[in-house]
Amino acid sequence: MGNVRTVNGDIDAKQLGFTYTHEHLWCNPPNHQKDRDLELTNYEASLSELWRFKKIGGEAIVDATTLDYGRDGKKLKALSSATGVHVIGTSGFNKHIYFPAWVESLKIEEITEKLIRDVEVGMDGSTAKAGILKAGSWMQLIHPLEEKVTRAVARAQRETGAPIWLHTEAGTMGEEMLDILEEEGVDLTKVAVGHSDRNADPYYHLQLAKRGAYVQFDGVSKVKYYPDSVRVSLIKNLIDSGYSENLLISADMGRQSYLHAYGGGPGFEFIKAKFIPRLLNEGLSKDRIDLIFKENPARWLGQF
Repeated sequence: MGNVRTVNGDIDAKQLGFTYTHEHLWCNPPNHQKDRDLELTNYEASLSELWRFKKIGGEAIVDATTLDYGRDGKKLKALSSATGVHVIGTSGFNKHIYFPAWVESLKIEEITEKLIRDVEVGMDGSTAKAGILKAGSWMQLIHPLEEKVTRAVARAQRETGAPIWLHTEAGTMGEEMLDILEEEGVDLTKVAVGHSDRNADPYYHLQLAKRGAYVQFDGVSKVKYYPDSVRVSLIKNLIDSGYSENLLISADMGRQSYLHAYGGGPGFEFIKAKFIPRLLNEGLSKDRIDLIFKENPARWLGQF
């Protein structure tokens, strides 16, 4: 492990501590997204939620908001500075329905240069450098523009060393996205496949892990998809199959209705206060919990 690139500078990966690997502190989707529950632009509310995370022992958080989803490097720096929580910012893209027009008009090489600047210089006119790169795909297909930016992300990764996180719509196309990255020469041990628990298929998860990728379950508490009992069984499947070191867990609470400080719930406390005690009650050891929430994030993010 090397250093982790936070919005307030690089730190030794050993300093990272207890980490959520996919959340949102500040985001503002394009106006054509009519569901404004996805908009998190109240600074005091976001600050309060981050304080709640810190009070339960939270030490680091990945803000997975991309440049096409209303990212704001200055706000992330301010939130991190105010609380002392390490915040890791993201460069890259969500999915094609959010892409700005310039994604189509620019060459892959030009998009790659933009991503590299975010990682090495700073995001959004700030000194907040991105600590991960992100690409995304659509439901059961990869849109041509999504393939384009995925290749740009791959090339930026090879240039900067930054880890990659993949948005997979409803947990589909993870293997196909890995295929694109592999074609571009990316080391898949630096890649996390997000939303994997949305596709609650134990076999699928093992195929991702066998290729060296991190398998991220980031729907904890979201009973609208299915109860956490399913997620517990998916977690045990990876552990029992020998892939504990490939597992990342978060909750992706990127809605006002998910966050206490915005008037919703269950909030950032849920994993630490409710889900981890359940995992312990269901047979996971404290060492295994530390591996999932401390060691694995540090290894994945510590690429600088």
